[in-house]
Amino acid sequence: MDPDRNEEEEATGSLMDFQTSHIDDVLNEKLEEAFHKQTSQVLVHDVAKIASEHDPIDLAYAVTRLPPTFRVIVYDNLPDLQAKIIFMINTGSNTRTAIFRQIDDKEIESIIEHMPPDEAVWILDDLSNRRLKRVLDLLDPKKAGRIRELMKHDRNSAGRLMTNEFFAFNMNATIGEVATTIRDNPGIDLTRRIFVLNDMGELVGYVPGRNLIINPPYVPLKQVMRPVLHTVRPEDSRDEVVDIVERYKVPALPVVNESDVLLGVITYEDVVDVMEDIADETIASMAGTAEVVSEHEPVFRRFLWRAPWLVVTLCAGFITATVMASFQGEIWFSFVPFFVPLIAGMSGNVGIQCSTILVRAMSTGELSYRSRREAVGKELGIGLLIGLVFGSVCAIIVYMLNIYGFHQVKSDPFVIVLTVSSGLIGACMTATLLGTLSPFFFARFRIDPAVASGPIVTAFNDVIATIMYIFVAWVVYTLFA
Repeated sequence: MDPDRNEEEEATGSLMDFQTSHIDDVLNEKLEEAFHKQTSQVLVHDVAKIASEHDPIDLAYAVTRLPPTFRVIVYDNLPDLQAKIIFMINTGSNTRTAIFRQIDDKEIESIIEHMPPDEAVWILDDLSNRRLKRVLDLLDPKKAGRIRELMKHDRNSAGRLMTNEFFAFNMNATIGEVATTIRDNPGIDLTRRIFVLNDMGELVGYVPGRNLIINPPYVPLKQVMRPVLHTVRPEDSRDEVVDIVERYKVPALPVVNESDVLLGVITYEDVVDVMEDIADETIASMAGTAEVVSEHEPVFRRFLWRAPWLVVTLCAGFITATVMASFQGEIWFSFVPFFVPLIAGMSGNVGIQCSTILVRAMSTGELSYRSRREAVGKELGIGLLIGLVFGSVCAIIVYMLNIYGFHQVKSDPFVIVLTVSSGLIGACMTATLLGTLSPFFFARFRIDPAVASGPIVTAFNDVIATIMYIFVAWVVYTLFA
């Protein structure tokens, strides 16, 4: 066996074989085996055993590979209510929808009643409006009011991410009083930061949870509090929240209104979930599909997710073919088609590099409004340098191939070399310009800039680069032939 190949396979396997993915595979294998039992009694017994032996979080991920009807059976056999709550929080929207179809409003109410409001909001998004109203009517009025308050905000806003269950005290309250209140409210998990308010109810500071332990109980909060340096408004976007938390490593980000009144808190865990969602959406936009690989979906449905984007590529190919066919028979066009793959391949990669670099800088907040012009100038400079260097290399290679007879083209070698090299430079510059400006164009209309790296722009880039190359070929022939 080839040792180099063996090492490569091991390296590839190590990238794919994470501990969590291995757990998913093992669980999925056990569940599939259980669901292929001959009798329903054996099936339920085996599924219940699997559900009791494994973490509900792992089960929540593993069931996404199963048909919807099997997911409901796994949910029904979870050992207790707490396990069902954890399962529902961590599983996907399709799984929750399938489960909601099979359980009654009272069971949904019992799950939501024992769930933090911010988590409950995301769960309830999978219900129809009519059923949502029925479930909220069953809830404790205080709990239902908090959920309704969060649901008023836009889905991708800070107001939707925040939880309105937190601890906030007047600055004159003592540590002993704070500790007593926390002990009397075990259902509120957010204790890493205790927020401090003035007599007007405005947010003025916070106290780390550790200070409640190391300081005497008679010490007032105003003596040990720290200033709050970063806050957001409920209407701020989730991208702005991620940017602040990621840069300043804020474990609990306060959400305030125009009067600095504390409305809620966004935890670091919620931000991590949002970052995963943004990453998934960005990759989907770049790939030109919104399908979820882990979900159990028919092949035809996956085809429907991808097909609309690929239709654009198909149309672009027909446009390119039509343009090239219109010049068929022209003397100067005799050698042009041979180098179209080279031009399209180089320009496509150059354009994707430019757009990807800028999209990444925009998503991470590295590219400010004032630095955009400088970034565009740098990318255009890099595109010109790439075109000149690779155009020169291409010219040398094409000339040598003609000299040694590898290219049997009945045209002046000088014209061929000048056409291909100049066409490559022009195509690279066109691709750089398109790849640089398209992210800003989409962002201007509030469209995800990652679309700039997707099939639509890539196909458009191929058409423009080919037309540029053909135009250069015509100009060179007109001047030098």
